[in-house]
Amino acid sequence: MDSASSKTPSTTPPPRALATEAVHAGRDDLAALGLHAPPIDLSTTYPSYDSRGEAQRIDAFATTGARLDGPPVYARLDNPTTARFETALARLEGTASAVAFASGMAALTAVLLARASMGLRHVVAVRPLYGCSDHLLGAGLLGTEVTWTDPAGISDAIRPDTGLVIVETPANPTLAEVDIRAVAHSCGSVPLLVDNTFATPVLQRPVEHGARIVLHSATKYLGGHGDVMGGVVACDEEFAARLRQVRFATGGVLHPMAGYLLLRGLATLPVRVRAASASAAELSRRLSADPRIARVHYPELGGAMVSFEVYGDPHRVIAAVRLITPAVSLGSVDSLIQHPASISHRIVDEGDRQASGVGDRLLRMSVGLEDVEDLWADLCQALSSEEPVRQVVSARPARTGAGTAPDSRRPAGR
Repeated sequence: MDSASSKTPSTTPPPRALATEAVHAGRDDLAALGLHAPPIDLSTTYPSYDSRGEAQRIDAFATTGARLDGPPVYARLDNPTTARFETALARLEGTASAVAFASGMAALTAVLLARASMGLRHVVAVRPLYGCSDHLLGAGLLGTEVTWTDPAGISDAIRPDTGLVIVETPANPTLAEVDIRAVAHSCGSVPLLVDNTFATPVLQRPVEHGARIVLHSATKYLGGHGDVMGGVVACDEEFAARLRQVRFATGGVLHPMAGYLLLRGLATLPVRVRAASASAAELSRRLSADPRIARVHYPELGGAMVSFEVYGDPHRVIAAVRLITPAVSLGSVDSLIQHPASISHRIVDEGDRQASGVGDRLLRMSVGLEDVEDLWADLCQALSSEEPVRQVVSARPARTGAGTAPDSRRPAGR
């Protein structure tokens, strides 16, 4: 068991390039341990014959939320493998700390609960956000209240009980961008949370522009292979301590195997993001010139996500792709395409969804590492398809508006 990695290193490595950090952060002690690959600690509990000492350590955690000195006590408190991933992600985002969770939604939940525990239940948010983030805020499931606004209205929307301002840039699924520095200025003393899932620290580091909290659905680019689920919050150590206390109390912990896979995914993150972004930029250029496409959304920042609105039936495109996988999620080495109005943003009220630019003819594509010519060929044949839409038999009613049964609006992945 590698207990040393469960604590923040006493000395911080000198400044290194992002590509170097991606490979080495969280692994700096391996050579001294006689290891090359990071170990996986699957223990749920750890032996200790000093119960008085353990009581003191648990009291300290309950008071401060700081990582425990010495070996772990219980996996819900800390795990050495997960701690390596947290250390690495914090280095990539340029923050003092990071706290990992079982999913991106678990991470956002912890942030909202942490602020609410301080009596700050009001949130200011800018649409569009990921559909489930939108729903979590709008439905008040955690006792929070949200004010939706555009970036220009943030300062006027802030109240004495505002605990958080939330933006996602580039946004899911329209890829709309906001000026993080300007938004952070509008927030004043209220922490700005930036969902950086689409950009990753390869393309932007929000804390360098004034954000105080950075959120990732680690399931996406950080993992990068469509085989691991997780979430992570990068922030200062003071807020990280509170997040650890929430994580311990609520149980939204990241499994150590997931922590290992995410740490491994970070090693190739810069290479994957840059390669996929080059293909996405080329596909965006070709789609913009295609008469079958009404509008293309591609951020000035770049990235591997492309959204486009078709003149024809978007469901036929989904049904006709052969190389590209019609599925939710994003950030994998293979390309995915989905219809946000049907899946990722289905749970958002139709009027709010339409007003934020998520129309019924919008398709969102996560570009992978395939050859761009093969991807273009598949898109072309799908856009030209005259095959009838595949029929899916379902007992659930079609969505008809605000009175639709909840099950007919059940969301899937991001």
